[in-house]
Amino acid sequence: MNTFLDRLSGTFDQLWGKIDTWFDQIILFLPNIFLAIIVGGISFFIAKYVRKTAVKSISKFTRNKTMLSLTSNLVSILFSIFVLFIILSILNLDGTINKILATAGVLGLAVGLALQDPMNNLFSGIFMSVRELYNIGDLVETNSYFGYITKIDLRSTKLELPTGEEVVIPNKQVIQSPLKNFSSSGKRRIDLHCGVSYQDDLSKVEDLAIKTISQMEIIWADKPVELIFTDFGESSINFTLRFWLKAPSQKECLKAKSEGIQMLKKAFDQSGINIPYPIRTLEIAKDQSLKVNALSNGYKQNPND
Repeated sequence: MNTFLDRLSGTFDQLWGKIDTWFDQIILFLPNIFLAIIVGGISFFIAKYVRKTAVKSISKFTRNKTMLSLTSNLVSILFSIFVLFIILSILNLDGTINKILATAGVLGLAVGLALQDPMNNLFSGIFMSVRELYNIGDLVETNSYFGYITKIDLRSTKLELPTGEEVVIPNKQVIQSPLKNFSSSGKRRIDLHCGVSYQDDLSKVEDLAIKTISQMEIIWADKPVELIFTDFGESSINFTLRFWLKAPSQKECLKAKSEGIQMLKKAFDQSGINIPYPIRTLEIAKDQSLKVNALSNGYKQNPND
């Protein structure tokens, strides 16, 4: 019994000595802890200033909101990592820094493989922000979708179709596919396709069509109206009438095309110019024409005829 109590007493003395040693180390380490807390608190306020300074500097080169947001977030992350390393050094945890870096490398490889597509979308968004390939409000066609850009972020581009639906396209697909921007040049060309009969005077048709369309208020006066005869059709001589609009919306383009068709039809009607229907010529042999006449007069056809 005494042996057990002696062992218990010895164990208690060792445990108390260990705790006493830890307590002494904590007391000696308190200045480092307070210094680390002070550095963390000061860094919290400095981070806001660093972020604002970075955004202000980048805004001198670009006004792209996506790029400014990316820059501010990236600067904040890098500054936080820098402060974390300083705090770990103050706490004499240099070995922990090496372990963190080694672990970060392995985790970074695993996360990179798992998040390959999201990362591609992210870097595609960064690339598009730097290059400023298009802006919110532009009318574009990409990946078989046609509509207005309503939102651009680092992952996707959102389009609003003319029929009201919204389409979200990953930035990776936008970068890797052809993109047609109808707004970047500030002008649009309207093509009207029509045809006139072979009996009409083509010079008269050209002069009248150009004069009629030139009266439209919406057309761009700096660009002349053009008429090009394209081919000999089955029942008409076909032509394309081309005119330009300056910085129009899709609605204005459709309205201008509709107005042009109406004005051209009215002008042709008043001048006696014919827009022919498709014509098919049917030739009937003499013996077959007799059968057709008999049927049209109500007689039953004899199968032996």
